[in-house]
Amino acid sequence: MKKNVLGLFLTVALTGVAQAETVFVTLEKDNALAVVDPISGKLIKTVDIGQRPRGITISPDNKFLYVATSDENTIKIIDAETLKEAGKLPSGEDPETFALNPAGDRLYVSNEDDSQVTVIDIKHKKAVKQIKVGVEPEGITVSPDNLWVASASETTNMVHWIDTKTNAIVENTLVDPRPRALGFTADSQQLWVTSEMAGTLMILDVKTKQIVKTIKFDVQGVTADKIQPVGVAIDKDRKRGYVALGPANRVAVINAQTFEVEKYLLVGQRVWNLAFSPDQKRLYTTNGTSNDISLIDLETQTVTKSIGVGTYPWGVAVKP
Repeated sequence: MKKNVLGLFLTVALTGVAQAETVFVTLEKDNALAVVDPISGKLIKTVDIGQRPRGITISPDNKFLYVATSDENTIKIIDAETLKEAGKLPSGEDPETFALNPAGDRLYVSNEDDSQVTVIDIKHKKAVKQIKVGVEPEGITVSPDNLWVASASETTNMVHWIDTKTNAIVENTLVDPRPRALGFTADSQQLWVTSEMAGTLMILDVKTKQIVKTIKFDVQGVTADKIQPVGVAIDKDRKRGYVALGPANRVAVINAQTFEVEKYLLVGQRVWNLAFSPDQKRLYTTNGTSNDISLIDLETQTVTKSIGVGTYPWGVAVKP
């Protein structure tokens, strides 16, 4: 009996360790990467990363981080364990946001100044295509089924639908002013697009490429000019979606079935981007002007922690 109890204890303990994760945050004004243990709520270390780091993502095998160092005109490959630079990718000028395909072998980079998307072959560290899009492209994402790249042009106010097989634009969808971020649902059936200027979220049907719902955000006690939707994340079960509302200092919680706003969660100042924990029990937000990240418990839908990370946190990625 004692052995069984001990075995159970060890199983629980090991399971707890396995569920821990590391959060990586780009610090735009510190030219650094913050490494955070979200469970203990502590900043582990800060590592110099390059000039003006913003966009960040992690490879499907969790071995490498990709970080856009905008003022160096490159995307750096960082070993996720050692945090040493393992290579560079030819991103084009002033990379800020980019998207990794599900296989982890193609990277799609928004080149805002050149009104184009650069397609990179990661294995060969080579740009294989440059696709002309609208003016000031920023938000970009790849569908989970790897059929589509969606690129949003802030000044043209369009979503461009790029066929991943041909690297050609096959359709354009007019959206609300200054579309900022995009995210596909896990089933690749919907694309969620935020409009920073209109204060809205648009739900697009992937089959028709048309808007099926527009949600206007309204936060009590916050003036409309401060409600500027940016980052967006939808859970894998399409139960809820989450939108960072910029200087409104809130994250909107949206029922992904009815498209009703369920609540607004108060986070840090100038919330930019969002990332789920691997088990999707937590959501992390980068808060640019309060220099911290917020941890949201998704089971209780409450903000449970604020962790100082450094100056002007922007991008966020999570490693199991």
